[in-house]
Amino acid sequence: MLLAGQSNNHTWWDPVLADFQEHQLITLDWRGTGDSDKPDEVYTTRGFAQDVTAVLDDLGLRTAHIYGTSMGGRVAQWLAVDAPERVDKLVLGCTSPGAAHGYERSQEIRKALANPAKTDSVLLELMYTPAWLKNHPGPYYVLGDKTMPSYAKGRHLVASNKHDAWDHLPEIQAPTLVLHGTDDVFSPVANAQLLARRIPNARAELIEGARHAYFHEFREIASPAVLAFLAAAEDRP
Repeated sequence: MLLAGQSNNHTWWDPVLADFQEHQLITLDWRGTGDSDKPDEVYTTRGFAQDVTAVLDDLGLRTAHIYGTSMGGRVAQWLAVDAPERVDKLVLGCTSPGAAHGYERSQEIRKALANPAKTDSVLLELMYTPAWLKNHPGPYYVLGDKTMPSYAKGRHLVASNKHDAWDHLPEIQAPTLVLHGTDDVFSPVANAQLLARRIPNARAELIEGARHAYFHEFREIASPAVLAFLAAAEDRP
């Protein structure tokens, strides 16, 4: 199951779906995005994790490998904490344990993103390297769901900002791989080792030169790393 970032729907993963074709893949639209309901109510990363469990239930699946990036990685933490029996293996990408104990983006970045006229251009610079952007004019799949109501965007932002799973991370039982780009300042790379040290049976792999969308730009490194982790874990008695 592939979990997208904040204010994005399932298309976040479209550029790399082919990399995981050996697996049955599940993507979903967060509440507030895509074809999902868009209630104007409090959203939380823990509540999103309950939504993921509901999707597994609806599909009749007892367990799944969970791969979450950015806010999806925050949701994945809660899923592994609250429903450990549903999580086979866990991959946390470009994410953090939350602001209370993690490393957050700078105020300069926050101010830049707050300007609606520049949000997309700022996001692109945070997601991809200049060299990659120069040779890849789009389309881009990580700039948010443009169909979201404004209130839902706000609800997503609050949910991600209030995430704090720190006290519960040592409860995670699933073997865990933490992936992060070394040049990620959107979710600073220091979060990777923080998570890997806090979660039992976890290890971190850093992708040199990658920014926040490491899974796309550096897919030739990232996707094989995930597949190798899943295959090795599956071979355990």
